[in-house]
Amino acid sequence: MTAFRFDDSNITWRTLDWLENIAFFVYKVDEENRIVDVIFKFAANRRVMLHQHRCPYNTLVMQGELRFYRPNGELKEIRYPGSFVSGVADGEPHTEGGGDEDAIVFFSNRNIKDVLYEFLDEDGNSAQILGIADFRAQLDDQIATGAFEKVTARTA
Repeated sequence: MTAFRFDDSNITWRTLDWLENIAFFVYKVDEENRIVDVIFKFAANRRVMLHQHRCPYNTLVMQGELRFYRPNGELKEIRYPGSFVSGVADGEPHTEGGGDEDAIVFFSNRNIKDVLYEFLDEDGNSAQILGIADFRAQLDDQIATGAFEKVTARTA
């Protein structure tokens, strides 16, 4: 069986200097309804910084395996392409990353108070947060640079 490969050739992936092994693209920020829709690309055989999700979310794995690890490094779970999960706010801190190939995962973050993700240092202390305003700034920049137009379609 051949693995499905998501065609991301029209996506202009974005990164943050302080956050390794992950790229993202913001599709929608709805401040009124407190929703952020974003796609992440997790690097193969790498992990992102320890973090917690601070709002409920839905995920859909679109390519590769998304691997989750407990704070002690123990493998907790593997999600395969097509896996859909509804997650809760303030669950167990974890790291996550791709398997033998990059994992591409759609996240729909819901009921956001302000913070979506809180990143933690090695001692479990808060080191960095990403809030709804951060994703709004990224989306606005994607629109200004023309990156968003490449993936936008009109509604039927």
